[in-house]
Order: sequence, then C-alpha cells, then structure tokens
Amino acid sequence: MNRFRFPILMLVVALAFVLTACDESAHAEGDGHAHDEPAESTDHDEPEADATTIPSETAERSGIVVAPVGPGVIQQTLRLPGVIEVRQGAMARVSARFPGAIREVAVQVGDAVRAGQRLATVESNASLSTYALTTPIGGVVMRRDAEAGSLAGEAPLFEVADLSKVWVDLHVFGRDAQRVRVGAEVRVERIADGTTATAAIGQVLPATDVDSQSLTARAVLDNADGLWRPGMAVQADVSIGTTEAALRVPLGALQRMEGREVVFVRKGDTYTATPVTLGVRDAAFVEIKDGVELGDGVVVEQSFLVKADIAKAGAAHEH
Repeated sequence: MNRFRFPILMLVVALAFVLTACDESAHAEGDGHAHDEPAESTDHDEPEADATTIPSETAERSGIVVAPVGPGVIQQTLRLPGVIEVRQGAMARVSARFPGAIREVAVQVGDAVRAGQRLATVESNASLSTYALTTPIGGVVMRRDAEAGSLAGEAPLFEVADLSKVWVDLHVFGRDAQRVRVGAEVRVERIADGTTATAAIGQVLPATDVDSQSLTARAVLDNADGLWRPGMAVQADVSIGTTEAALRVPLGALQRMEGREVVFVRKGDTYTATPVTLGVRDAAFVEIKDGVELGDGVVVEQSFLVKADIAKAGAAHEH
C-alpha cells in the first residue's frame, strides 16, 4: 500500500493549487478594478434624431431660405373639372357659293389663315367659270372636307376658328353652384402638362346639363400662343372666399416625415422637424393651427434638403 501513497499525495497538492488559482481569478474579476471594459459614452453633443446642424455658410450655398411665421390671407378655392371650347362667334363654316367641281385646295388642317384668304378654287356647274372660296375670319383651319376633283355642294367644306381667346367651360355640381360667382378669379391648369393660366368667371349659364346634372361656369382665356386647344381637358381652382389666418407658411415649407406633416424650425444652426396641425390652404400658402409660434424661423425654400440631412443624420446615429 505504501507504494500508492506518494502519487495520491501529489494529486491532492495539484488539486489544491488549481482551486486556489480559480479563487484568485474570481476575486480579481469581482473587485471592481477591471480595466478592459469600455467607458460609458458621455457624448451629449449629437443632434436629436429629428434635427440636424447645418452651418450658415452651407445653408446659404444650398439655397435654404428661412422666414418668420406670421399672419396672412388664405384664398379659399373650389376645384372644378372643365374643357376648352371655341367661343361662340369665333368659328366660321365655309361652303361653296355655287355647286361645282373643286379644282384646287390651298390649305391644310392646322394652317393659320387671315380673313379673305383663299381656301379653295371651285368651278361653277352653271357658268363653268372658277371662283375662289375664301374665309370670312382669320384663325386656324380646324376641319377640311374638300379634295381636288370632288364636288362642292351645300355642306361646309372648311371650318376656321379664331383661337386667340378660348372659353374654359367648368362643370359645377350640386351645392357648389351656389358658391361660384361671376367675376371670381380662376386658376386654370392643363391636365396634360400642368401649365397654368389665370382668368375670371364671366358667366354661369342658366341651364343644367341633362346628362351630367351640372351647371357650366365659363371663363375667357387668352390664347395668343395657341396652346390651349379646343377639346383639351383642364381643371381649375375657383376663388370662393378668403380666410384670415393667424399663422401661415408657404406650401414649400411643408414636408412629410413618419406619417406627419412637419416644418423645419431653425434655432442658430440647428434645424428641427416640428409636427404641425394644418388648416385651410390655397395654391401658395397653408394655415398653421398648432405646432409653431408667431415669429418662429421656418425653412420656406429647399426644405427637402433639410429633410434629407435629418434622414442622413438619423441613419448615422443608428449605427
């Protein structure tokens, strides 16, 4: 048995050494003097998630414009659909004076013509002499039903329209008919390309359209460039009154962030996205019911740049 005592004694000593080392290690970890843990961040200089800092020189170079919030007038408008029409009395339908064969046609659809200009030459069946078929008004050839060699009878061969001015016929439905008045300002927009022009309501026609059950409010629109064409669909904002707003901002000040309408209020070089409650609006301004105060400096131009900068700062903050 004595030959086993020495190895057993050595095993006991080794085990005691291991237990002592583990105890010292645990004590070192729990004594509060570890130096490998990172220090808690104390940086409080970063902007909030809904704000960003833009130096004044950068803002000026980027075209960011700030203006104080203040009172103003909001034009109340009514949006109506409509169509461009040729004015009554501005269309000429040209027929042959005497039946006969058409010998020559001098114009095409779309040609501009002056009053008295020859449109075609016709040979009279009765006299066999030729005569010129002319237009009584200047304008644009809208329709041509004449070909050389065909016969001219009583039906109109040409339609010529003076399009220097055109009608804007707006369709007014239901109770809105009581809100549209002669003389009201109208902002007309071409649906095709967004081009706008201003006019005024000249007439509200007395009869109701049987098919649409709408009234027609009519305005006269200058058309010197000829780009407002008959049959073209338009929409118009008709002025129906005004609202005195205690606070208003240009529409360009508004941005949408996280499902909320916001404006960017500047204090120093810091721009903060501030949620606002909106009231009535017109084509240029919107009433602010809550969120900002009189005199607050709000970004009114290039607000989308501030929005983008806040989004970029927020993404960097998350990382």
